[in-house]
Amino acid sequence: MHTYLDFEKPIAELEGKVQELRLLAQDDPTVSITDEVAKLEQKAAQLLQDTYSALTPWQKLQVARHPRRPHFVDYVERLIEDFTPLAGDRLFGEDAAIMGGLGRFRGRSVVVIGHEKGSDTQGRMKHNFGLARPEGYRKAIRLMKLAERFEIPVVTLVDTQGAYPGSDSEERGVAEAIARSTDCCLSLGVPLISVIIGEGGSGGAVALASANRILMLEHSVYSVISPEGAASILWRDSAKAKDAATAMKITAQNLHQLGVIDRVLPEPIGGAHRERAQMIKETGDAIEEELRGLERLDGEALKRLRREKFLAMGRVGVL
Repeated sequence: MHTYLDFEKPIAELEGKVQELRLLAQDDPTVSITDEVAKLEQKAAQLLQDTYSALTPWQKLQVARHPRRPHFVDYVERLIEDFTPLAGDRLFGEDAAIMGGLGRFRGRSVVVIGHEKGSDTQGRMKHNFGLARPEGYRKAIRLMKLAERFEIPVVTLVDTQGAYPGSDSEERGVAEAIARSTDCCLSLGVPLISVIIGEGGSGGAVALASANRILMLEHSVYSVISPEGAASILWRDSAKAKDAATAMKITAQNLHQLGVIDRVLPEPIGGAHRERAQMIKETGDAIEEELRGLERLDGEALKRLRREKFLAMGRVGVL
């Protein structure tokens, strides 16, 4: 059963009527519903297109958090052959919120790392809703250094509200782990491509997304803090999260215009969760294209371009 978001209620009503008519026809084959179903489907498709062509930043955040949106494991399953997961940071333990390993992507060896939120209650508990502790970022560092040692490109898939803020995470140095992971990204001597597939929240996202090329799905979001968190700090009122989402410029379109990201990947009408296989394939096409452009560069050039890229951020409109 499809999960509808709050702003999709009119679409849900039309698609529900179509389903009712089809069930009616199954019970009584003599009932002709072809014309009526065709009209309703056309109306629902048009409404879906109109709705998704004018989403607000808050609505895009809801789409980015949709429970059926493809996650890290879905991308790996469809894009990576012979995937061998690697666990543990060799310092403390394993963190399931960040997954990673070696595999083959369309004929080339890659190291792929990313956040995993989980797709059901058991999975969300196992992966801590994609909120990583320090050992998750230290595992990412270990895998990136492994990739550099064997001259293998790195692909990261970002989807997190942020790093886990619990006391055990703080005690083990989550801020330091994020800083070191970010530094590792920036100093990496192999191509690094990052895709924001859902939420890109705070330092927990930047720690995997300080890449040569940063791609975002059309309805993904990327911000220094969640809109709810920003509203609580600025207005002492989380109900103003919608206003915060607009003011913070969290959408892919805003961030591309500001030069924070490099490319926006269009999503199917209705969002990536409606056409999962199509979205994953098109994301793979974009990653392959970006890799071809970076593979000609040596390690020093990759580091220099990455450095220049991030130093240039924030200079838009500054003389």
